Amino acid sequence: MSQEMVPLARQVDVALRKLEEELRGLSAGTIVLQIRNDAIGKFGIRHLPLDCEERSAPGQKQAGMSAAQVDSLRRMAVEALAHKRSWTHGEISYDFVLRQGKVYLSVQFESNYNMANKAV
Repeated sequence: MSQEMVPLARQVDVALRKLEEELRGLSAGTIVLQIRNDAIGKFGIRHLPLDCEERSAPGQKQAGMSAAQVDSLRRMAVEALAHKRSWTHGEISYDFVLRQGKVYLSVQFESNYNMANKAV
C-alpha cells in the first residue's frame, strides 16, 4: 500500500510513534509535520536543547513526559485532525507542554497552494 493510500490520521499516528523515544524526556516543544498530497513528507521536533539537559540527577524523578503522556499526546494530535479541512499541501504544528503532570497541546494548521502550476 502506498503512502498516498494511507489515511492522514494513520500517518500522524505512525510519525508520532517514531518520535516517541525523543518525546519521552521532553517537557515542551513543537512537533512539525510537512504535508504534500495528503501525505507526510517530513516530520520532526523543535525544542530547546537545554530542555533535555535539565534532567534530574541520578536517583531523582526524571523531568519530561512519560510513555503514557506521550500516548496521550499522540491521541490528542490524531483527534485534532478533525479540524483540518480540504487542503492537501501544508504544515501541521503541534505545540506541547507538560505542566503539573498533564500534557497540553495546541495545533496550528497551515495550508499551502501553488498557483504556478495551475491553469487559469
